[in-house]
Amino acid sequence: MDADAAARIADNPKYQALIARRGRFGWLMTALLLIAYFGYIAAVAFDKTLLARRIGDGVMSLGIPVGVGLILFTILITGIYVARANGEFDRLTREIVAEAGGSR
Repeated sequence: MDADAAARIADNPKYQALIARRGRFGWLMTALLLIAYFGYIAAVAFDKTLLARRIGDGVMSLGIPVGVGLILFTILITGIYVARANGEFDRLTREIVAEAGGSR
């Protein structure tokens, strides 16, 4: 890509909006993940009995399904990010490049 095309892209208001939206969304996903993980660790650190409670008559404690739920939550938010990145963000990127006269 030549310098003129890069300058046209950088000056495009759609590009500025894309960068802002992608950044906010990335930070939101990061915050959700950190809250979930640190919440789990905080529960273990400050209330050991909470996640140590047995479920039913078996030997499994509450911490096991909560931990599995945390892993599933991570997979879910990763999927949400990938779906939005592959859909909305890629579409906007193609539009911006096309407006700048590039091919992508």
